[in-house]
Amino acid sequence: MLAAVLSAAGCERTPEAGVLDAVHARSPERIEVREIAAGATFGQILWAAGLEPTEHHNLLLAFGEQANPRRMHAGTEVRIRRLGDAERVVRVEVDLDRDRTVHLERAGTGWRSSTVTVTTTTDTILAAGEIRSSLWSAVVGLAELRSVPSADRDRFVARLDRVFQWQIDFSRQLRVGDSFRFAFERERRPDGSMRTGRLLAAELVNQGRSLHAVWFRPEGEEFGDWYDLEGQSVRRAFLKKPLRLAYISSRFTNRRFHPILRTWRAHRGVDYAAASGSPVEVTGKGVVVRREVGRSYGRFIDVRHANGYLTRYAHLRGWAAGTAVGSSVAQGQVIGYVGMTGLATGPHLHYEMHRNGRPIDPLTVDVPTGEAVPAPDRERWRRERDERMKLLLSLIGPETFRVQQAAPGPDGGGR
Repeated sequence: MLAAVLSAAGCERTPEAGVLDAVHARSPERIEVREIAAGATFGQILWAAGLEPTEHHNLLLAFGEQANPRRMHAGTEVRIRRLGDAERVVRVEVDLDRDRTVHLERAGTGWRSSTVTVTTTTDTILAAGEIRSSLWSAVVGLAELRSVPSADRDRFVARLDRVFQWQIDFSRQLRVGDSFRFAFERERRPDGSMRTGRLLAAELVNQGRSLHAVWFRPEGEEFGDWYDLEGQSVRRAFLKKPLRLAYISSRFTNRRFHPILRTWRAHRGVDYAAASGSPVEVTGKGVVVRREVGRSYGRFIDVRHANGYLTRYAHLRGWAAGTAVGSSVAQGQVIGYVGMTGLATGPHLHYEMHRNGRPIDPLTVDVPTGEAVPAPDRERWRRERDERMKLLLSLIGPETFRVQQAAPGPDGGGR
């Protein structure tokens, strides 16, 4: 290391550096953060910012190129940037949602607008666990998911529930000791939250029985779906139950003591106790054929399905929009809300299923399956299935799946 040493020996006085001319620094930008209040408009925010009428008009026109200023919801954040002492608004930023922000900048005598979308990255979450009380608590409590926002962990549970809803009723069939593992591909924002996500593969072991779901998009289809290991759709013609959060309070039976009529009579349906107002989902695609108010059922609705099936939803507080007689309804569509109309002692849903005019037990009926992977896609399906299931095999869990190494069968796959 070299060092230079200056000696003051022999110097009669300390040299003067002199005086520099004053430098005037540019005033920094100031940022005001405002939120659109309930009942307020974006235009009112701009008036409050002190914009001149012409600027106010031009800025709204520029914003209208990106979004409708009349359809902005309460709580929308607006950032107004001013240039120092002049109080001149030089830039406005409006968050349309968590992914898109409209930028408004001065351009000559007017304003220029653009929409900036948050840049995301894609990763895959791998998780496995054992049921101790519920699927929700098992998933959200996983140590390996602690860094994942709680709202996204809830989405993992919701997706698992949605995918396996045709095979298992989580409210009554899940047992302590059951296990699960899944691979979830997500599009992640810079703050760590998830923009979109897809369950690639999942395994649920329920009372020793393994259920699988693997995502696959057949050629020419806009959306993918989930299939079991043999390529059969996990979907069924009917959902296991018409309510998300509910428990069975009364089962299908030929002899039950009616709590109001005080007599023994047949109960040809299943009662689900739930909070008043809970949304009721139609269990299968069909057409509304009856919607009435009866003395016993109260408000009820009947839906006719293919192959001679009919389902009934009774004691409703009200019907949902789009359920007039003759309306087509999709599986999972909300058709009404839990109530206690008719002969009911508390809020619940009475759910019936009929086949060819005869009542059947919804909890034991063997309903038809959905469509299988199309034959032209089978080879690609097997390849993608094996790749996605390998992700699950890297996790702790019962090894119920093996990539088939047997000689190809007649269709080109394993035996």
